[in-house]
Amino acid sequence: MSVILPQSSASPPLTRAPLTPPDSSPIRQSAEALETAFLAEMLKSAEVFKPAESFGGGAGEEHFTSFLADTHARAMVARGGLGLADHIEAALLARQAGGRT
Repeated sequence: MSVILPQSSASPPLTRAPLTPPDSSPIRQSAEALETAFLAEMLKSAEVFKPAESFGGGAGEEHFTSFLADTHARAMVARGGLGLADHIEAALLARQAGGRT
């Protein structure tokens, strides 16, 4: 016997939300992509998602750990991140306007 639970309206969608709204500037999208890459590398270097010895590892485990770090970094940036994207965007806009940073 299987039980089908109704989906709550409060449940998050299963699709991956973009970091920025589709109408955001390409500069903002680039700044957030750079912050995401930075955070992903920091998570990987810190070995936050290092698999436990008891799970047996395997050839694909390292790759999936990398995907997990990328996904967490993306989620962090979508929720405000470290604020690096704001600084990167400001520097790029200043450079585009001919100013110095």
